[in-house]
Amino acid sequence: MPEFNMPYNVKTLRIRALNDALRTTLKGGKIMLTAGVTALGPTHVSHLVDILREYARFDEGDDPYGEHDFGAFDHHGQKFFWKIDYYDLALSAHSPDPSDPTKTVRVLTLMRADEY
Repeated sequence: MPEFNMPYNVKTLRIRALNDALRTTLKGGKIMLTAGVTALGPTHVSHLVDILREYARFDEGDDPYGEHDFGAFDHHGQKFFWKIDYYDLALSAHSPDPSDPTKTVRVLTLMRADEY
């Protein structure tokens, strides 16, 4: 399905589906919280994770390649970012093929904007 009037190839659509699955279910990769997020305490972290899981405001500015691998939101007057990176199975280099979950470890990081 094209988004932003752009046709995406099969690999991009697969990457998007895998990224959406990780973000919404917190399964299919690793979830990292920065020290700044963790320091907010469990109640705030729980709210932030809920916002992350429901995130659906993708646009050309934040998602130019249609992979749903980055987002930004505000919570209680503070800006937060999340991003997904693709690593090889040893977590030592970039994945050779982010569309293939047998070759990729997805790492979703949730951070305060000032930690980026």
